[in-house]
Amino acid sequence: MSRPSQAKLTTSDHNGVSVIQSQAHATASSSAVARAQQVPQLVPAGPSAGGGKALPPSKMKKPPADKDSDEYRQRRERNNLAVKKSRMRSKQKAMDTQQRVNELKEENERLEAKIKLLSKELSVLKDLFLEHAHNLADNVQPPAGAEGSSPAPNNTSTNGQ
Repeated sequence: MSRPSQAKLTTSDHNGVSVIQSQAHATASSSAVARAQQVPQLVPAGPSAGGGKALPPSKMKKPPADKDSDEYRQRRERNNLAVKKSRMRSKQKAMDTQQRVNELKEENERLEAKIKLLSKELSVLKDLFLEHAHNLADNVQPPAGAEGSSPAPNNTSTNGQ
């Protein structure tokens, strides 16, 4: 069997939408009746349709303003003030950041000096502790029971009068 061939026709609607029509033709061997089938598809009517997306107001083309008009001067004045304000904010932010950097550097130096001082103090206290522990170890006599004899009895008691 052979497939029926299809011819496509394009017509434009009054709304600017193209409609694609296909017409199926039966082959000579089959006795089917040719029928027309309309399949609506949204296709831009021309290149100026823009895809159907609406542009935001900021992207819409505005008529060029006359440079001598009051409206143009007012817009330029407002824009100049906004630019000036923005630049001042930017400079202030940079100055604030630099001040914060300087403060943090000073704090870092103070903390590093404190670390050195505390490290020295720790070293001195550690030396004192080790010296004290060494002196205690030298002054301690071995216990008398270490050689297997009991401690000597105290003979100075007055019980035997």
